[in-house]
Amino acid sequence: MSGRRIILCAGLVAAFEAQGARAADDQCDRVAARGGGHAIPCGSGIGHRSGKETGGPERRRAQRGAAAVKPGDGTEHVRVIARLDQERARIFPGLGAVSYGIDQRQIQATPGGENATFSQIMLRMPGVVQDSYGEVHVRGEHGGLTYRVNGVLLPEGLNGFGQELDTRIIRSVNLLTGTLPAQFGFRTAGVVDVNTKSGDSLKHNQFSLYGGSYNTFAPSLQVGGQKGKFEYFTTLSFNRNNIGIENPTNSFRPVHDVTEQEKAFGYFSWRLNDANRLSLLTSASYSSFELPNTPGLEPAYRLAGAEWTDPSVRSRLLDDSQTEQNYYAVISYQYSQDKLNFQVSPYFRYGRIDYTPDPARDLVFQGVAEHEVNDFTTGGIQYDLSWDIARHHTLRAGLLGQYTEERLDTNSLAFPVDDNDAQISDRARRLIDNTGNWSVEAGAYLQDEYKITRNLTFNYGIRYDRFASSFDNEGQLSPRANMVWKPTRTTTLHIGYSRYFAPPSPQNIYASTLEHFAGTTNAAASPSGDATKVETSNYADIGILQKVTPDFQVTVDAFSKWAHHLTDLGQFGRAVILAPFSYRRGHVYGAEFGSSWRTKHWSVFGNFSYVKTSAREIDSAQYQFDQTELNYIARHDIQLDHQGEYTASAGVSWHNIHHMGYIDFIYGNGLRSGFANLTKEPQYDVFNIGYQYTLTEVPFGQDVKFRADVVNLFDKRYQLRDGSGVGVYQAQFGQRRGTYFAMVLDF
Repeated sequence: MSGRRIILCAGLVAAFEAQGARAADDQCDRVAARGGGHAIPCGSGIGHRSGKETGGPERRRAQRGAAAVKPGDGTEHVRVIARLDQERARIFPGLGAVSYGIDQRQIQATPGGENATFSQIMLRMPGVVQDSYGEVHVRGEHGGLTYRVNGVLLPEGLNGFGQELDTRIIRSVNLLTGTLPAQFGFRTAGVVDVNTKSGDSLKHNQFSLYGGSYNTFAPSLQVGGQKGKFEYFTTLSFNRNNIGIENPTNSFRPVHDVTEQEKAFGYFSWRLNDANRLSLLTSASYSSFELPNTPGLEPAYRLAGAEWTDPSVRSRLLDDSQTEQNYYAVISYQYSQDKLNFQVSPYFRYGRIDYTPDPARDLVFQGVAEHEVNDFTTGGIQYDLSWDIARHHTLRAGLLGQYTEERLDTNSLAFPVDDNDAQISDRARRLIDNTGNWSVEAGAYLQDEYKITRNLTFNYGIRYDRFASSFDNEGQLSPRANMVWKPTRTTTLHIGYSRYFAPPSPQNIYASTLEHFAGTTNAAASPSGDATKVETSNYADIGILQKVTPDFQVTVDAFSKWAHHLTDLGQFGRAVILAPFSYRRGHVYGAEFGSSWRTKHWSVFGNFSYVKTSAREIDSAQYQFDQTELNYIARHDIQLDHQGEYTASAGVSWHNIHHMGYIDFIYGNGLRSGFANLTKEPQYDVFNIGYQYTLTEVPFGQDVKFRADVVNLFDKRYQLRDGSGVGVYQAQFGQRRGTYFAMVLDF
């Protein structure tokens, strides 16, 4: 298994799913010998090539080598699958973008290993900032991430706090940021590219038991295999614990915070022949969350039949809850032969968030009890191709179209108020409001990868995107260009520019809804609001990758983004449903440093990032903000609440066939708070440690792993949010110290 890697993507990331077979090792050796890009140590089944090696005679010789394997040779299936995966990666290379990658070895050296949440894996990459509800922010962006699994775009889901992607499915994951090439559109803050385990690469099935602090109990099962030309991989998991959402206080145990999460994932692939493959991705998740309470709050409203002195009227007894469910299916057909590769993928997704209030107590403490159901349904199709049209040119083109319907149904109880917002009755009114939105997103691109010389690659293209919805209709032509230069065998430089077009999620509240709640304790903060527009931006990026030694490398990257209608998300109410709003203009800039050192037994990484943001004048969904704050932001540049000015992560691990131990560190400083985000949260530093022992060739299976992790070793009390800031509703603290144990059986 390879260690953590940091890559400047001058070409493709090729995933050789070869079970550590000699065929994959030989191919990896050839890649490393050619000196292109950063090659992962062989035996891991993961490699990287630079742009100058993605086409031409060398690739065709590799194809002929794969085809020359005689029937019956044990490596035939492995070689064909490796070639198809390699060709699929050629359709979607991150040419000129910055790519940070993590594989199985680094995942195992993360607190919890495969039981860690997906956001914890991403926090070990430069430029990624931790936030509440399991959110992460990349380079000062709120959301805006595109997720791909095995080269297939996943349709966008709802904004909740259940993390849908399961770490257990990951073979490797790359985060592409910076000036993305033309094939990436809409969500351009970064591309999270997941390469899953597969039946061909899975040497065994696996059963895991994980648990510990906060009554954590998390069993899981992974099953995979390969029969002839068919392979499959499935995983089932369950997680129950008493800290589903961040604690709103700094106490060791949160009050009313139980969660149960069920997830299932399946990958099925049928190789029709050496040039054609059909695959299916399916996922289903269902999660329930209790919303944690803050004890000791004073009642704020009078409710008929409820006495404030009654012991049952206490904030610690609030019983609000929320469920989330997400389902998707993606079918992909891939053709790879000679100079032409293409993939077509229709997909479908359904998501639902259901927030259930505690009617009496919610009315007493916040003046409104609102049952909310938010549904999303998305269907679409993606088509992409790459074609070696000449010796030094690779043409890439594609289309994407999708249709989304959103519905928000609310059944509310609220008190009537006078013109001064003072309560005038202790009997609540019932208010029912059902609204819906729709959107169509479509995009097309054309680009050319031009190998000017052996060491210089120019990738340029154009993209056109269109967004039509029930509240907006816009389009844009967006040029993209990246230059990658490798002046020496150990140095890679890149510079790029991209024009971006990022539509908002189809969530819009109409004037009729605002009027419906006027004169109640659920009235909008301001009387009106504009519809959210598409964010358009200009993005520039420059960076260098330097291999100091074969085992040690560093990367430095700087970026700047100038945006119109800069999109942000906020929570406006106790239900954790994030709603979009935007600033008329914004600027985000910063720099990143990443380093890694890896030997046979040791793996060390260290990252640091600096991000600065500014924005002025909220120009959509103004009804969510107090007029005083709107007036201030209209006249002053403010910093975004999710800025995360300084962040760092580092870790060191050692392993051999039986032992693995690690020390891990996360640092954050800069999340904003207060009126117009004028203050910031305190800095924090969290240390984690872990150890794993592996018994090999046990009688009842192949291996048995015993693991222990201590999260927040020094029991650091750190606050992520204090409940203030633009679009921030509730306080959240990071997890206190926790000790966890796992037993993993390979069979």
